[in-house]
Amino acid sequence: MIRLENIKLQRGPQILLNDASLTLHPKQKAGFIGANGAGKSSLFALLRGQLNLDGGELYIPKEWRIAHMRQEITDQSRLAIDYVLDGDTRLRSILKQLTEAESKHEGAQLAHLHTELENADGYTAEARARRLLSGLGFSNEEMEKPIKHFSGGWQMRLNLAQALMCPSDLLLLDEPTNHLDLDAIIWLESWLKSYQGTLVLISHDRDFLDSVVDHIIHLEQQKLTLYTGGYSAFERTRAERLAQQQQAYEKQQAQRAHMESFISRFKAKATKARQAQSRIKALERLEELAPAHVDSPFNFSFRESDKISSTLLGLREAVLGYSDKTVLSNVKLHVVPGARIGLLGPNGAGKSTLIKTLAGELLLLSGQLTQGENLAVGYFAQHQLEALDDQASPLLHLQRIAPTEREQTLRNFLGGFDFKGDRCDEVITNFSGGEKARLALALIAWQKPNLLLLDEPTNHLDLEMRHALTMALQEFSGAVLVVSHDRHLLKSTTDEFLLVANGKVDSFEGDLDDYARWLIDYRALQQPLNTKQSTDDKVDKKAQRQQAASLRQQLAPYKKEADKLEKTLETLQNQLVVIEEKLADSNLYEASQKENLRQLLEQQANLKNQQATAEESWLIALEQLESLQQQLSAID
Repeated sequence: MIRLENIKLQRGPQILLNDASLTLHPKQKAGFIGANGAGKSSLFALLRGQLNLDGGELYIPKEWRIAHMRQEITDQSRLAIDYVLDGDTRLRSILKQLTEAESKHEGAQLAHLHTELENADGYTAEARARRLLSGLGFSNEEMEKPIKHFSGGWQMRLNLAQALMCPSDLLLLDEPTNHLDLDAIIWLESWLKSYQGTLVLISHDRDFLDSVVDHIIHLEQQKLTLYTGGYSAFERTRAERLAQQQQAYEKQQAQRAHMESFISRFKAKATKARQAQSRIKALERLEELAPAHVDSPFNFSFRESDKISSTLLGLREAVLGYSDKTVLSNVKLHVVPGARIGLLGPNGAGKSTLIKTLAGELLLLSGQLTQGENLAVGYFAQHQLEALDDQASPLLHLQRIAPTEREQTLRNFLGGFDFKGDRCDEVITNFSGGEKARLALALIAWQKPNLLLLDEPTNHLDLEMRHALTMALQEFSGAVLVVSHDRHLLKSTTDEFLLVANGKVDSFEGDLDDYARWLIDYRALQQPLNTKQSTDDKVDKKAQRQQAASLRQQLAPYKKEADKLEKTLETLQNQLVVIEEKLADSNLYEASQKENLRQLLEQQANLKNQQATAEESWLIALEQLESLQQQLSAID
């Protein structure tokens, strides 16, 4: 287990943790939350041995293997598939030793290393790496490309795949969903649910946390508090705790006021001096309870448009894409005031292409785009963060689009996005991604849009800001069309979905759970194409033969187990038939046969339980056997 006892952690003059304690048991999955800058990443660095404690004790089993998600890549020339395989350092070490042994023709060492390779699942390593990359949205062709080919967001996906590839007892993931789309997040959820080690992940995605974790670690006021359940359970429990804390605080303040009143009235009187000194000491011992500061630093809304059209935006027989590539065909879309539309679809299907076209960033290849007379679009996309002026302050950004507005009015508005005081006047060159995203949203909110086109608006936003954005969108009276991997935002702010897939845009009848099932079917249909493409890749024939031999060895025990369980089931069924024949005898139900009937019924129940258990084990063995046979067939 992981145990932190009364630890103190300090970075420069800032104390991040003070007298904090936490215990995590093996195989627990915990979400780690707290305000930005509170020390979450520093605690990760401590767990990885990169920081030293300033006080207290930290215990992690020495034999535990720790995997974490890197935040940078040094060798940009490495191929994507090789970079992910690098995550299994033991495998890389064995392969290096194999190469050396082969060059020296050391037969005994080669035999030993091939056994080591099999024990490390080395023969299936590349297939596992390719499954990870496929789940995270990479095509087979992209897996063979150098890392420098990919954008920063896709490089972070490679870092995530490498962390998942690493065999580990403790997996530390810092914002793993930040650069993922919805289908990749759904895949990652499934992978993490089956992970057998201890998981600690930092995330601002409440639905992701609810789906994956069974505990929440909350870092607040330099302390660590462990809550049971996912994020929704944490919210309820903490709300109850804060309500109790507020009551305790108010009671304590009343007690403190009474003590101070007594002290001020009587400490100068000799007859009351002893009682006054007693009250002073009691006041010093009185535990300091902080008031329940639960108010979010964010409080904003989208300013309402002065005018609106009956139809805001429309597409007819539209072909969307780029000059050399058609992405979507025959698109029909009618956006009216009050519409709340969420766009769903696999990665690369054309969701962003559709939004860019509606925003006017892409021209139609053919067809008709109709805009309402009073259309006012508020468009948010990640590339707009790069378009902000790094040498301007939040206030100057807003003054440029509202030059006649009073400065105090602009400052008050920016305050709702937590740009307050000096922060309002600082140039944004050193602002975080989250701060720049908040500024971009503030600029949109000021301009009175009646149609919001939002492409992944929650990237880089923390939980409090995501909640504030959700509330603002719920109050917004205009139309909303949004692409987001944040399912809570989608569920809370949209009332219809469009599915962008296979070159088309269609209405999707169902909810996000239905979409998750649709994705599974969609991937299954894509699998034959991937398999065919992968067969064209260069294959190590020697490794194939070794893998086939290994699979045949693995087949034997499963086949033996399946045959044994099948015979057991046959025996149990025969015994049940005998008992059921006895139970069919009407004489058995006479009063004199009461004990005999009880015994037969008990035997029948026991046999049925044995039958159910054996049948489940038999089906598992058959499933594993079938899986291995399919792998063997694919190799042969």
